Amino acid sequence: MIEPSGQDLPPPARKRLLSCATTNLKHDLPASLVVFLVAVPLSLGIAFASGAPIVAGLVAAVVGGVVAGLLGGAPLQVSGPAAGLTVIVAETIERFGWATTCAITVLAGVVQLILGASRVARGALAISPAIVHGMLAGIGVTIVLAQVHVILGGDTQTAPLDNLLELPAQLVSADVPATATGLLTLAILLLWGRLPARVRAIPGPLAAVLCTTALTVVTGLSLDRVDVPDNLLHLELAPAFPDGDWTAFVLAVVTIALVASVESLLSAVAVGKLHTGPRANLDRELVGQGAANIASGALGGLPVTGVIVRSSTNVASGARTRAAAVLHGLWVFLFVVFLAGLLREIPFAVLAGLLVYIGAKLVDLGRIKEVRRHGDLLVYLATLLGVIAIDLMYGVLLGMGVAAVLTLRRLLWSGIRAEPDGDGWRIVVEGALAALSIPRLSSVLGAIPAGSTVTLELVVDYLDHAAFETLSSWQQAHERGGGTVIVQELGHPWFARGKAGNPTVHKAAARRTTPRWFAPWSEWQRAAVGPVVPAQRTEPPSVLRGTAEYERNVARLMEPTLRRLADVHSPSSMFLTCGDARIVPNVITSSGPGDLFTVRNIGNLVGTDSSVAAAVEFAVGTLGVREIAVCGHSSCGAMKALVSGPPAGAPALTSWLRHAGPSLERYRTQPPPTIEGHVPAAAWDRLALHNVLAQLDQLRASPAVATAVAQGRLRLLGMYFDVADARVYLHDPATDDFGPTTVHSGHLAD
Repeated sequence: MIEPSGQDLPPPARKRLLSCATTNLKHDLPASLVVFLVAVPLSLGIAFASGAPIVAGLVAAVVGGVVAGLLGGAPLQVSGPAAGLTVIVAETIERFGWATTCAITVLAGVVQLILGASRVARGALAISPAIVHGMLAGIGVTIVLAQVHVILGGDTQTAPLDNLLELPAQLVSADVPATATGLLTLAILLLWGRLPARVRAIPGPLAAVLCTTALTVVTGLSLDRVDVPDNLLHLELAPAFPDGDWTAFVLAVVTIALVASVESLLSAVAVGKLHTGPRANLDRELVGQGAANIASGALGGLPVTGVIVRSSTNVASGARTRAAAVLHGLWVFLFVVFLAGLLREIPFAVLAGLLVYIGAKLVDLGRIKEVRRHGDLLVYLATLLGVIAIDLMYGVLLGMGVAAVLTLRRLLWSGIRAEPDGDGWRIVVEGALAALSIPRLSSVLGAIPAGSTVTLELVVDYLDHAAFETLSSWQQAHERGGGTVIVQELGHPWFARGKAGNPTVHKAAARRTTPRWFAPWSEWQRAAVGPVVPAQRTEPPSVLRGTAEYERNVARLMEPTLRRLADVHSPSSMFLTCGDARIVPNVITSSGPGDLFTVRNIGNLVGTDSSVAAAVEFAVGTLGVREIAVCGHSSCGAMKALVSGPPAGAPALTSWLRHAGPSLERYRTQPPPTIEGHVPAAAWDRLALHNVLAQLDQLRASPAVATAVAQGRLRLLGMYFDVADARVYLHDPATDDFGPTTVHSGHLAD
């Protein structure tokens, strides 16, 4: 299907299209100018650090802006030469020369085109962030160690460690004008962010280069300065293949292609989080990057990649479409054509100061903290040290090796612990229980006293044959010695299926089970990082998100149970409790659908209200429940209102709380009940205990309840839930004490 051009559109459509383009241009044009001002000094510095011709950085900036901007899949990403490729390019130039490096860049672009066409772009996101950030940090340290020598007026060495070892001697023989120039550049960059916003409208890198260069020109300092040809458009360069060493040549192509691809894709994903526009098409982005590298290499430019510094500047400056990136490339081209002579005034020490700042920024302390929180600091350090001590490729491979070992350990990790459980023991096993965990498992099992009662709690997501045999053999031996082993599996019954002769072999075959408990919405409905404009965020209410989660993960698990209950309503218990959101009856009673006939109100009151009386009559007379539990709780708002008075302007609440009159009377005239022998410190908690007992008395006054209790068909329970301790206590009429509930408890109210 051929899309209509602007001329083929009807007049109203053409008008809307023109209006939209004009509106976007109002944002894209100023954004492109800001990015241009950032890109020029960075491109010069990166070319200098790479050992490439200075103009190569500008060529890459032009091509990255125009070609990748037009063809890429991330509309607001800005591409160009990147600090992340500096070390690789420098090593490549050192080994092959500049012409062959350009050929390598072209072929790396071809590899990127193939990868993009193969639609494998998202595979790059599987690389651990710790490896990526460790690689960038290693590159940053390498840049800093090299460029410090330039600031001091010396020459850089090939290896980062050599630069480090020779630094003391370089400090002794430092060139004062060059050092002062480089340090002034650094000082401007470091202080620029603290200046007023109007001043900071000029990008810091541009300000540092302009101010310091101007000062050196005015003072007439004798410094080594940038050398550029008279006619930058007359490149006279053709990419060339090497005379030999083809293995290293191919490796360089693959290395640049992969590193440039990963950096571009990660940058595209990061930029996508900064705006509310269309999401990036990563495969198309890879194609655009490949085309840009082919063009850049053919024209004598550095390798191109998506650059987060320029891209984030683009978004922050208000860019709306890919036109901003393209225009920035055009501005760089015009600068090369008409103002290239200005480049000859820039001292190398100024570019070195800029590069030290850029390199230091690559060692991001925030990223280090984030990696550490995720337990991947070892991967980060291995990659960083590998890049510095060996080279970038081996550093990345070392990081990947460490990451693989840690991943294997996590996959096969199992937390195994034994703890006293009353008169017996409880052994808890969590994680994946495989052969590598058997030594630890055997040690824990061997320490359990013979003849004891043991509860084995398996919270595992995998159980292999060796681990199953170890558990099964120990269970048999322990039971032969007079002990008891109770196996509780939370989740898929790996052990039970193995005992039944039908073991689950693969994780994929493990059936999904209902979670053991449900956390509050606040613990799992975390709001994602919002877009730039908060008003554009639209979060559905928590109830909607909760029901969506139920439909997605729970409904099909509950369906068999609820299907059996569809025509049967026969709960065994009635549960009267407060409407407080912190009290979840099914959680604190470990009950499920069909178990509890639940009645909730303010203060868990029975009173003389016909609504509660109707529920009691229905539960006892029609449903035939065998027990009624009245459950109060700590920090109850109703009890606080009774102690200090109900809030003003709440007549209905005031009227309802009159049903708690008997509770207040007990509170004023009788000794307080205790919890495990202790009287609660808060007055409202003492009242809550009295209230439970007063409501039990109210229930006993009901004819339906009195008859059922007399006939032995019904028992009454007084319960209290301590919110802070997450514990349930049961009232013992003999001692008037609320004690811990246990499976064997015989302390009932009636």
